[in-house]
Amino acid sequence: MIDLYYAPTPNGHKITLFLEETGLPYRLHRVDTHSGEQFQPAFLAISPNNKIPAIVDTQPVDGGVPLSLFESGAILQYLAEKSGKLLGKELRERTRTLQWLFWQMAGFGPMLGQNHHFTHFAPQPVPYAIERFQQETRRLYGVLNTQLVKQAYLSGEHYSIADIATYPWVVAHERQRIDLADYPAVQIWFERIKNRPATQRAYAMAEVK
Repeated sequence: MIDLYYAPTPNGHKITLFLEETGLPYRLHRVDTHSGEQFQPAFLAISPNNKIPAIVDTQPVDGGVPLSLFESGAILQYLAEKSGKLLGKELRERTRTLQWLFWQMAGFGPMLGQNHHFTHFAPQPVPYAIERFQQETRRLYGVLNTQLVKQAYLSGEHYSIADIATYPWVVAHERQRIDLADYPAVQIWFERIKNRPATQRAYAMAEVK
């Protein structure tokens, strides 16, 4: 059983997308980040960086004591290896998948997150920051589009944890002032994932209080 500590953010959605797609049994524990639950000692024991998502695997493959893990990319890789799903075993496919997973973790997510912050949440407008992160957002969407022109999914013809990691950030494209019509390959990919039954279940769950 996987205990998932979660809030309905792009990084939180990554893990419900994976779990719904693969059918691994899990329990959902909502963390109220607005009230500061992420700073409580019990949560910090699982996620010392006081961020969601985090998991506790009560039945790790090695048969040992429950295993806790934080950081969404690390969680996706761990769950893919545990389940044998959404991360190919062949060297080149696996390497391509991890490459694009790390691209999302290191660039696409953080830069779009800064776009969100300076465009919607900064206490006063900072025009330089708004323009800088908007330009970087457009550049990264261009990188994504170039990759998806060549193939159905980020690492090839198979859906993978790289797609799962990237998709939730694209969901917020309108808040990023991105028109997906300008990135037609991304738009096709986005609609393909949006229509997956597991995606619909994961996002429906986010609406349940």
